[in-house]
Amino acid sequence: MNELLVDRSDDGVVLITLNRPDLRNAMTDAMTAQWRDTMADLAADRDARCVVVTGAGTAFSSGGDLSWLGERGTGAEAVPQLRDRMLAFYRTWLMVTELEIPTIAAVNGPAVGAGLCVALACDLVYAAADAKLLAPFTSLGLHPGMAATYLLPRRAGASLAREMLLTGRTLSGTEASVKGLVNQTFPKDDLMSEVQAIATKIAQNAPIATRLTKVALNQDHQDLEAALRWESLAQPVTMASADMLEGLAAHRERRMPKFTGS
Repeated sequence: MNELLVDRSDDGVVLITLNRPDLRNAMTDAMTAQWRDTMADLAADRDARCVVVTGAGTAFSSGGDLSWLGERGTGAEAVPQLRDRMLAFYRTWLMVTELEIPTIAAVNGPAVGAGLCVALACDLVYAAADAKLLAPFTSLGLHPGMAATYLLPRRAGASLAREMLLTGRTLSGTEASVKGLVNQTFPKDDLMSEVQAIATKIAQNAPIATRLTKVALNQDHQDLEAALRWESLAQPVTMASADMLEGLAAHRERRMPKFTGS
């Protein structure tokens, strides 16, 4: 069974579907391996312009496949070995943060624990209004993982992060939008068409300018001067591109630009 479906459209939008609906798209070893290969391919893909991640069936992802933990018994592996295993798991799934092309999570259903974190690791997050978002690590006897203690506060502030991580509070998609945890919500039946329209819009923008803008945002400039120094280098890079000339011409001629990434 192919646990990760990858569909590429002619406009540069890549749709990735977590495909274990029978396990509510739990992040199995096989899915993790396919994700690693897919992220590596996308990092070198000059034709990809936007990535959308969603889940097959009724869930986005129920999180890490923890069946091996229940089966191993207490003390089967020492802490150093468990740490190495979990670090490899986290780093594989968070490869999505290293992509220079914009990424979108389309949260079509429950996003739980590590599954929620992978959604939050994307640049933009859209959710079905009735989706459920939660991080119930401590109720399972676990410390949070998959950078939950970084991603949750970064997205929606320390107050909500503390509440979700310490109490296990579940948010609906609508509540998550109000709280700023996701960008926007849509009715479940409209989610994918709305996200596809957003992804298409991103894919239509100039690739070089878009990539450099994402790199700038990910640098999280600490002060005004740092931002100016970056922009004074990055903007001239785009000024020297054929895409800028095309963008100006299209604006002048009141037509859609045809960017080539050159």
